[in-house]
Amino acid sequence: MSRRRHSDENDGGQAHKRRRTSEPIEIEDRLESLICRVGEKSTSSLESNLEGLAGVLEADLPNYKNKILRILCSVARLLPEKLTVYTTLVGLLNARNYNFGGEFVEAMIRQLKETLKNNLYNEAVYLVRFLSDLVNCHVIAAPSMVVLFENFVSVTQEEDVPQVRSDWFVYVVLSCLPWVGKELYEKKDVEMDRLLGQIEGYLKRRVKTHVPMLQVWTAEKPHPQEEYLDCLWAQIQKLKKDRWQERHILRPYIAFDSVLCEALQHNLPPFTPPGHMPDAQYPIPRVIFRMFDYTDAPEGPVMPGSHSVERFVIEENLHCIMKTHWRERKTCAAQLLSYPGKNKIPLNYHIVEVIFGELFQLPMPPQIDVMYTTLLIELCKLQPGSLPQVLAQATEMLYMRLDTMNTTCIDRFINWFAHHLSNFQFRWSWDDWADCLTMDLDKPKPKFVKEVLEKSMRLSYHQRIVDIVPPTFSALIPADPIFSFKYDDESGSSLPGYPVSVLVSNAIKNRASNEEILTILKEVPNPNQEEDDDEGETFNPLKIDVFLQTLLHLAAKSFSHSFSALGKFHEILKALTESDDGKLHILKVVYEVWRNHPQMIAVLVDKMIRTQIVDCAAVANWLFSQDMAHEFTRLFIWEILHSTIRKMNKHVQKIQKELEEAKEKLEKQQHKRRDSGDDEDMEKNSEEDDEGQLEEQIERLQEKVESAQSEQKNLFLVIFQRFIMLLTEHLVRCETGSVDISTPWYKNCIERLQQVFLMVSITHICTLSNQLLLDLFLLIFVVYATFSIKGFIKSTCLTGAPGLVVKVWDYAR
Repeated sequence: MSRRRHSDENDGGQAHKRRRTSEPIEIEDRLESLICRVGEKSTSSLESNLEGLAGVLEADLPNYKNKILRILCSVARLLPEKLTVYTTLVGLLNARNYNFGGEFVEAMIRQLKETLKNNLYNEAVYLVRFLSDLVNCHVIAAPSMVVLFENFVSVTQEEDVPQVRSDWFVYVVLSCLPWVGKELYEKKDVEMDRLLGQIEGYLKRRVKTHVPMLQVWTAEKPHPQEEYLDCLWAQIQKLKKDRWQERHILRPYIAFDSVLCEALQHNLPPFTPPGHMPDAQYPIPRVIFRMFDYTDAPEGPVMPGSHSVERFVIEENLHCIMKTHWRERKTCAAQLLSYPGKNKIPLNYHIVEVIFGELFQLPMPPQIDVMYTTLLIELCKLQPGSLPQVLAQATEMLYMRLDTMNTTCIDRFINWFAHHLSNFQFRWSWDDWADCLTMDLDKPKPKFVKEVLEKSMRLSYHQRIVDIVPPTFSALIPADPIFSFKYDDESGSSLPGYPVSVLVSNAIKNRASNEEILTILKEVPNPNQEEDDDEGETFNPLKIDVFLQTLLHLAAKSFSHSFSALGKFHEILKALTESDDGKLHILKVVYEVWRNHPQMIAVLVDKMIRTQIVDCAAVANWLFSQDMAHEFTRLFIWEILHSTIRKMNKHVQKIQKELEEAKEKLEKQQHKRRDSGDDEDMEKNSEEDDEGQLEEQIERLQEKVESAQSEQKNLFLVIFQRFIMLLTEHLVRCETGSVDISTPWYKNCIERLQQVFLMVSITHICTLSNQLLLDLFLLIFVVYATFSIKGFIKSTCLTGAPGLVVKVWDYAR
């Protein structure tokens, strides 16, 4: 009765009761909000906000210590751009509660071990940097930090491990020194000198043959494209020469020095770097992108030199902001433009350089390409008076250096520029690029302009492109994307397949069945048959030509019409393409009818792969065929090839995942049956039936995986064999004609080969068998041995399994 009476008399009592139970959650949410937002814009100073927050957290430690520890460990890992803000906060808490400081250090070490175990190497860098900055806040003792660094550098002495493993541990140590180098040198100068000596020795013996493959430009002028560890080492050397004086890192803990220096310090728990594992995925090497120097920003603050540590700190912080906020372009742009200390540097130049540096990073950018486009658009909107001018200056510089630019980077430049123009009414000073009109159309500049206009047409329409470009650029304007139908009334009536094309067209319009249309197609003569009347039924190119030309002509109105037509007559298309020749010919027909519409070709080929009308190997053979030789350097060709490779790999990964899940399910059922003991016979029989079905499913999936891997291997071997044939033919032609082999076509072909190989070996190295990788490496070696570009295999293998590297490299030597 009392419960009912309470409810009847006052409904608010229940609400009050709910508020009381949710109060701890509300407090935890409030704590998380306070911690995450500290350091953002506020009417109060950062120091007063930190002091106030430290007081709040100290008061809540008795009840919410674990929650506070989790939040602080998370922000150390996920908000590296506010590193010093949070180290100061931890320092203040440690000064007030020594035990909490110790627990936090232990929690950070546990989290570091976990991130390394899970291959989260970028986050591990932030955690170590956070720990190193705690030395400045008198939370961690300097000798303890030096020991950790020494353990990291000891990895360089390991044998039979990939170079990228040693690189990462050395990078972690060097990247922490701008924050903590001065403090460590004051306390442990002898040990630090020895540590830097070991690093210098390692850097001198490193293999760096991978660098040319990762450089955006082949030319070293006006800005050298340095390998990331070499550049960072030069910056640290200059910092040491300047007595570790750095002028850009925000250090709020200086204001609390009198409080922090009284705090007791902690020693780091013993930490040994985890050993190398075959499935470890270390960050791959990269090259530092340089576009601007102090001469490019004549007004306002001076841009730091390329070997000044301030340049590293600024770029690192901007990269961190982008990594944290890349999903929200508006937030990301606002955070970049509100960068602390922006009045002391030419911020717009730094932002543009960092964004292009990520966009052009080889072999893959950190985020999807379109993110950088939308981010630059948002930045232009927020800073309309200054940033568009810097972006235009950068675009002009990129255009001027196209001759030495990597082909993959040119592709990304084309896609970015066309997308960017489409958001600003395609306005551009095209006359400034009139120099490309006097060049051979195979040269990079006219090819770039032509591809940009074609991409722009995809985002607009043909007449708009004609209107925005000066008449002098008419040779570079893409053709009107109209359908080319050879069986039309005017010119096609004399062709052998014309009568059947008319019949097929009428049948489709009258909604005839597939069987009726196949009956009509039997009347098509086979040009390959000649007198032998039985052997020609398997492949009739004219039959495919008549049917597909007619079908696509009727469906030429839009993408949707074309997709619907392929779906509706899928059975006929499958019947016509049973042989490899049939698959190849159907792709030739798609190109013939849509040769002026590359986007339509790309989407139709994609659709045909998805619906299994053609397979991936057929697409590769078609793209490398003699019929497509004149289009070999066009961007849409490589978009189709890359899309085909991605589909093949995703297909293999999907089936492998299904197989692993089925095996796990079977293992769980068997484990459950063993644990159940003497249950009833009926339940046992039911479980055994389920296990039998699972075993059959696993067997079927195993067959599917083997079949898919075989297709994958065939695709990769086809691609690289075709590259070998093309390059060999080029070499023979050049030697016969006494011509230099280094033509624009050759540069394009070699860089496309590198692009595809990196795409296969690095992005999908976990999905390929060692034997397949070995086959691919040996094929590439044949090419590079022939063309005297040795060292490619060794540099590319730096990211692979050590045993495989040794095996391949020994063979190559």
